[in-house]
Amino acid sequence: MPGTARTFSFEFFPPQTPEGAEKLRITRKQLAQLKPAFFSVTFGAGGSTRDRTMDTVLEIQAEGHQAAPHVSCIAATKTAVREMLQRYRQAGIRRVVALRGDMPSGMVEAGEFRFANELVAFIRQEFGSAFHIEVAAYPEYHPQARTAQEDLANFKRKVEAGADSAMTQYFFNPGAYFAFVDECQAADIRIPIVPGIMPINRFSQLARFSDGCGAEIPRWIRRKLEGFGDDSASIRSFGLDVVTQLCDELLRGGAPGLHFYTLNQAGPTTTIWQRLGLS
Repeated sequence: MPGTARTFSFEFFPPQTPEGAEKLRITRKQLAQLKPAFFSVTFGAGGSTRDRTMDTVLEIQAEGHQAAPHVSCIAATKTAVREMLQRYRQAGIRRVVALRGDMPSGMVEAGEFRFANELVAFIRQEFGSAFHIEVAAYPEYHPQARTAQEDLANFKRKVEAGADSAMTQYFFNPGAYFAFVDECQAADIRIPIVPGIMPINRFSQLARFSDGCGAEIPRWIRRKLEGFGDDSASIRSFGLDVVTQLCDELLRGGAPGLHFYTLNQAGPTTTIWQRLGLS
C-alpha cells in the first residue's frame, strides 16, 4: 500500500495488580520516547477486563498519548458497547480496535453481536466518523476459519462495514504477510494492513500463545529455540536477530508500519526499534 504514512504502535494488556500498573507506567514512559502513533490496550474474554482496560486507556490518554482501546463484542450488549464508546469519545479517544473477541469459558450464547463486522457496522452507525476503526487480520488465517477463502471473505466484510485499517496476528514468515496483502488487493481491499510483531522472550510462552492463536512458528525457529533449553540469554539474543530481520524485510517490502505486542515490556521492542534505525 504505497503512499501511506507508516504507523508504529505498541500493545499492552491491562495490569491485574497495583505492582503491575506501576511496572506498566515505567514501560510506557520508556516506549513513549519512541513516539508511537498510539498505544493499544487489550480486552479480556467476554469483557472480563473491561474496567481495567478502560482505566489503563484513560490513564494513557491523560498522560498526553494517543490510546486505542480494544472493544470486543462477544457476550456484549449493544447498550454496554454504546455506553463504553460514549465514555471513550468524551475522554478524547479517537481510535478503537474492534474485535469479535473470545467467548468466556462455559458460555454458549454469543450475545447481541456474533461477528466483528457487526460491531464495526454498529460503531459507524452510532458514532459516524468519530473513531478510526482498526480491525484484526490473519495472514496465516483465523484458527476457526474453515478455508482461506472464508477467512478473506470475513475480513472483507469488516472492511466493507467501515474499518479504516487492520493490524495482523503476529507471524514469523514474511511471505505469509505479503501473500495475504496480495490476496486482499486482488479482492479490492484497500485499507492499510499493519503487521503484528511478537518479540521472542521465552520459548514456552511463545509456543503456548502460538498454539492458541494459530500463529505458526517456522520449524527452523522452533528447533533452534528448543535447542537452547534454559539458556534464556541465547533465546533472547536469537529472538532479537530473528524478529529484527523480519521487521526489516516487512518494511523494505512496503509494510505500512509495525504493531508490537510488547507483553508490557519495553526492552525487546526498544532494542528491535533501535536496530531498525527507526528513532
